[in-house]
Amino acid sequence: MAKEKHRPAFFRAGGVDQLVLRSGADIAGIVDLDQKLWVALACPTHGIGIDEKLLEMLDTDHDGRIRPPEVKEAVTWAGKVFKSLDLLLEKGDAVPLSSFDGADPDGKAVLSGAKRILRDRSKADAKEITLDDVVAMTELFKETRLNGDGVVPVDSAESEELKAAVTDVMSAMGSLSDRSGKEGIDKTKVEDFFKQAKEMLAWDDAGNADGVRALGDATEAAADAVAAVADKIDDYFTRCRIAAFDARGAAQMAASDAELAALSPMALSDKSADVAKLPLGKVEANRALPLDAGLNPAWSERIATFADKALKPVLGAKPSLTEGDWRAVTAKVDAFRAWRGTKPSHPAGTLATDRLRALVEGGFEDKLLELIAEDAALETEYAALANVEKAIRFRVSLARFLRNFVSFADFYGGRRATFQAGHLFLDARSCDLVLFVADAAKHAKLAGLSSAYLVYCDIVRGADKKGIVAAYTAGDTDNLMVGRNGVFYDNDGKDWDATITSIVENPISIRQAFWTPYKRLVRLVEEQVAKRAADKEKESSADVDAMAAKTANADAAAPAAAGAPAPGPAKPGAPTPEKKVDVGMVAAISVAVAGIGTFLGLIFATFVDMGYWLPLGLLALMLAISAPSMLIAWLKLRKRNLGPILDANGWAVNALAKINVPFGTSLTHLRKLPEGATRALDDPYAEKRTPWKLYLFLFVVAALAIAWLVGRLDPYLPTAGKAATVLHRGAASAAPSAAPAPGAGSAAPAAPAK
Repeated sequence: MAKEKHRPAFFRAGGVDQLVLRSGADIAGIVDLDQKLWVALACPTHGIGIDEKLLEMLDTDHDGRIRPPEVKEAVTWAGKVFKSLDLLLEKGDAVPLSSFDGADPDGKAVLSGAKRILRDRSKADAKEITLDDVVAMTELFKETRLNGDGVVPVDSAESEELKAAVTDVMSAMGSLSDRSGKEGIDKTKVEDFFKQAKEMLAWDDAGNADGVRALGDATEAAADAVAAVADKIDDYFTRCRIAAFDARGAAQMAASDAELAALSPMALSDKSADVAKLPLGKVEANRALPLDAGLNPAWSERIATFADKALKPVLGAKPSLTEGDWRAVTAKVDAFRAWRGTKPSHPAGTLATDRLRALVEGGFEDKLLELIAEDAALETEYAALANVEKAIRFRVSLARFLRNFVSFADFYGGRRATFQAGHLFLDARSCDLVLFVADAAKHAKLAGLSSAYLVYCDIVRGADKKGIVAAYTAGDTDNLMVGRNGVFYDNDGKDWDATITSIVENPISIRQAFWTPYKRLVRLVEEQVAKRAADKEKESSADVDAMAAKTANADAAAPAAAGAPAPGPAKPGAPTPEKKVDVGMVAAISVAVAGIGTFLGLIFATFVDMGYWLPLGLLALMLAISAPSMLIAWLKLRKRNLGPILDANGWAVNALAKINVPFGTSLTHLRKLPEGATRALDDPYAEKRTPWKLYLFLFVVAALAIAWLVGRLDPYLPTAGKAATVLHRGAASAAPSAAPAPGAGSAAPAAPAK
């Protein structure tokens, strides 16, 4: 009968279908789950609130990141070790021995290792094993001489000679860290060292062959002296041969007039590089090189060393060097120079030849390899110990990791996700969506695309300093600004001082967006009023300063005015001059006031004309003002998602993990009184209440009065109360003419006929 195919279940959250981990079968099914359905495809091994040892175990390639193949490998291994993966979803830290699958080789090895640990811990009858048991044994093994990792530190050697050999190999070849953290060497380093040591010794033995050290112990010094001047002496004799070939060559091969002229203004010495470039001596056909007088001063010291260390041992002391002498000397050291040029360039060559010979001939290679083999023989035992620890850590934390990688079940389920660093308390709110960040500026470039309102803070606790980013998803932004302080609690409960360093502004809610235009208007008015007030204050200060200066210099101005003729007495009956009133200014002010009144009257009359539709008119006006801001907020809140925030921290989020308004509200908690708390409302320091009801009443009365004056209320009033009637608008411009008196201005009516 074919095995029934597992049917996974999904839940909808953040606009994404996410895997439900209900049973061990759901965990095992991750191996075959299409990666397009995974919420994340990579995450870093640091900055995540989960067991760091577990993350190291999952990161099998040790590159600092965890990817799907490593997760699948972990799930597959856990499926071999445990009889049922349901254990990973159960609460608890202990692993029952009966839960290990003894029928599988991997499970059997872990079970055997667990029993040995319990036996060594004097708990042979225990039915379960905990992480504390493994950690205790690991600490114990750190103190042992050998620990099964194939790396032997100095302390692993029992004799002083062997310890010295380990030290020498480490100094030449470098070292490795063993399980205990100590530095040591392994088989590869030992084999490489002794291979190089043998090659160095073979090269050294070749230097003792016949003809190599023709001058005995003086050969090396002679070879060094020859090497120091070889190119320059060859150059000199070549120039002399050219002069012998053609007489004109003597002048051409010598120092030119231009070269010597260029040296004349310089401050020269026998160390000058420009002098050293000149020929070694005077160039003539077949001329010997003088070893004292007539020698280029920049080469005199090196030539003197050559004469003493190389020429003298071969040909004796001579005042000059012929080309034949030069060939004879070089012939004596050519073999030595050729041998020395074949010296291997090995790290082992940093040790003295005698020490290398002692190590090789003393059989220390075999001794070190035996010590390493003895250590490596315990590898199986220690690997079992490591696998037991791995199994226990998988049992405790692997399911939680999967709920925060394959899906974001913890995040959307109200549990703390692994990437959430703690709680930030600032501005009467607490934020749950807080992440550690290493570089706020770099993080903000990508995280800003999340359309979330992000607050970056530096957190400090003693000498420790870190960076965090918090997403504000409820409340308003009026009191959030750079420099404000708060307190951050990490997942371990430690408190940190938090200071806002930067903010990425985005809408928090549509309600906040509704009031944004009005708040912006008030802020602009406040800024303009403050600016005008500052300007007026400067003008007033300038006037006060001028008045003070005038008063201080009043005594100096009095004598100057003494010579001026005094004004004559006023003529009797003459009117006293008065300050003139600027009629134009008064008219302008009147026109402005009338215009403002008319404008307000038209506005209020327009609303009055709406009758019962007045509330809708006011609502339409407010919406017209706030609609653009609300529309932008609505569009951004629809796009608000977690992906860019995590991606900026090194994750690879594989879905559009939305943070809608209801869910976002649950991530930021506003201040509220505890349930059942009482509150006294008589605040002794409360500011005096503004009589806003009176102001509103007066405002309405004024509006109605203006509307009545301009006749907007006439359609709704009786004839006697209309503005046209009261103010006699529409009456005849002049009263009807009275009947003329008899005989005045017209003929008398004719008498009736009889």
